[in-house]
Amino acid sequence: MNPTIKCLLLATGITAMATNSGFAQSKKETGGLKSWPEGASPAAVGKKVAARFVAVPHPNFGRPTPPKVITYPEVCAWYGALTFARASNDKGLTGQLANRFEPFFTTEKSMIPIPDHVDYAVFGSVPLELYMQTKDARYLEMGKGIADKQWGPPEGPRVKPESHDYYKQGLTWMTRMWIDDMFMITAVQAQAYRATGDKVYIERAAKEMVVYLDSLQKPNGLFYHAPDVPFFWGRGNGWMAVGMAELLRSLPKDNIHRARIMQGYQLMMTSLLKYQADNGMWRQLIDDPASWEETSGTGMFTYALITGVKEGWLDKKAYEPAARKAWLQLITYIDDNGDIREVCEGTNKKNDHQYYLDRKRLVGDMHGQAPILWCATALLR
Repeated sequence: MNPTIKCLLLATGITAMATNSGFAQSKKETGGLKSWPEGASPAAVGKKVAARFVAVPHPNFGRPTPPKVITYPEVCAWYGALTFARASNDKGLTGQLANRFEPFFTTEKSMIPIPDHVDYAVFGSVPLELYMQTKDARYLEMGKGIADKQWGPPEGPRVKPESHDYYKQGLTWMTRMWIDDMFMITAVQAQAYRATGDKVYIERAAKEMVVYLDSLQKPNGLFYHAPDVPFFWGRGNGWMAVGMAELLRSLPKDNIHRARIMQGYQLMMTSLLKYQADNGMWRQLIDDPASWEETSGTGMFTYALITGVKEGWLDKKAYEPAARKAWLQLITYIDDNGDIREVCEGTNKKNDHQYYLDRKRLVGDMHGQAPILWCATALLR
């Protein structure tokens, strides 16, 4: 066994169950998504990563300080920690996460991002989750206000000429046709629907998703990072995978867009099954076998697979082993601190294959911490 991997596995207390490819996964092992080797259970892993989130300060995503603003990677991890707290019935964790939020009503109010971009508006998903768990009306007012703002008329310095066109079509003016958007936009709208029961939120998110699917999904089920960047970037595709799974999880069965979104989701999952590495991971560039195995995209794909299997959208026999293998390998990247390694740094679009291969590989970045928490939640639901 590679010494580095062995140290990592010793730190997480799982050496006895591990191989160079992660946890032992013989043909005789039929644990599915319910039975796990020691140290690999979603409850244990989720608790460790959630505790790490509570312990670290606001990361600010590499921006200079002051001013400090809450950025979307932290939002995604916060949302994941909250959903894990709910799924594991950990009221103490919910309380810790609420305490982290409390200063936003007073001394740290300036850290709330202005919701004039998809990356900032997604913040609303956190107070909406806090409202659903605590019933504190302050959270609902804040989160609902952000969700409404996302579909309000274009305003502010970020407005572009096309923003008005999107708004007239009944889409959010923040539409930009980047695949990342399909988590950032749908997350807060789905949360607003879950918190209020008002179908307007989930219906407009579904309409937006169909526009992105019709415009961006390729015949193989995957997505270029952007229309002018013909590369199947892992985490970018991960945002689409999670966005569709999160949306479908709450989208009413009679919604006119459900069949189209399900078609796009299932097509993508079929392609992901094809490109999954033998050890369970996916790569920085999904279809490039020379590309490095990356954890944030893998975590997102794992979440989408877990959700699909448990909801009955995917064939259990074909997809459950893939989801299990991915989870068991993914968690071997978590160190003793609860930080995951091999996370691609924040990445703008660029029409350059080597640009994606050369991206920095980070440890503990919240782009990677968040999907671990999402997966743990999905496995416990």
